[in-house]
Amino acid sequence: METEELKGTIVIVEDNHLLSLVLGKIVEKLGYRVLAKASNGQDAIQNIKHHNPDIVLMDVSLDDGFDGIETGYLIRTFTDVPIIYISGYSDSRNIARASKTNYVDYLIKPVTQDDLVIPLSNAIQRGREYCINQAS
Repeated sequence: METEELKGTIVIVEDNHLLSLVLGKIVEKLGYRVLAKASNGQDAIQNIKHHNPDIVLMDVSLDDGFDGIETGYLIRTFTDVPIIYISGYSDSRNIARASKTNYVDYLIKPVTQDDLVIPLSNAIQRGREYCINQAS
């Protein structure tokens, strides 16, 4: 991250190590800090509980247990952290499943820096609105 102000914090959930590295570099370049990375649903849940990020970037297809959407359901049992799903597929079945987790956006791979600017900004805004509503 350059000298600009920190925009927010992120947990990346991606089972492909190279894609995880690329996503990390992209979000850092956009002014966000990566708090943790996870490659499966169970590690994602532990990292989210431990780090309390502003945003979760979640791959839909995860190896080793829960897929990203099932992980999103479990995350919703303890937090309303904004989730941005990333998938290699745009099938309506997964989009319908994801909609039950109140996600911010559903992006199709490959994801570029430009693809993430607005969803990340929307996620931060949603998180702020949630905090304001909880304080009321």
